[in-house]
Amino acid sequence: MILFALGLIAFLVKSGVFHKVLAINVMGIGVFMLLLATSAFYPNAIDPLTHGMVLTGIVVAVAGSALALNLATQIDLPSQSDEMARHDKPD
Repeated sequence: MILFALGLIAFLVKSGVFHKVLAINVMGIGVFMLLLATSAFYPNAIDPLTHGMVLTGIVVAVAGSALALNLATQIDLPSQSDEMARHDKPD
């Protein structure tokens, strides 16, 4: 619960794309920890479903983070036409 709250606060306060993606990952880790903690209430019952859901969620979170960071870097990069336009202008 604390990790989710810290991630939410960081998401709302920080302005950079990298910081926002990192904050979303921290929120996701908080949810994963909550799922694993709720499965610990029944120590005698082995529940592979919860662990499988968390593992799948981690894989999806890593893929989503990679995609978000890749898109963020593509948006921030200047295009070739912008560079050519700057070089064509007389000083």
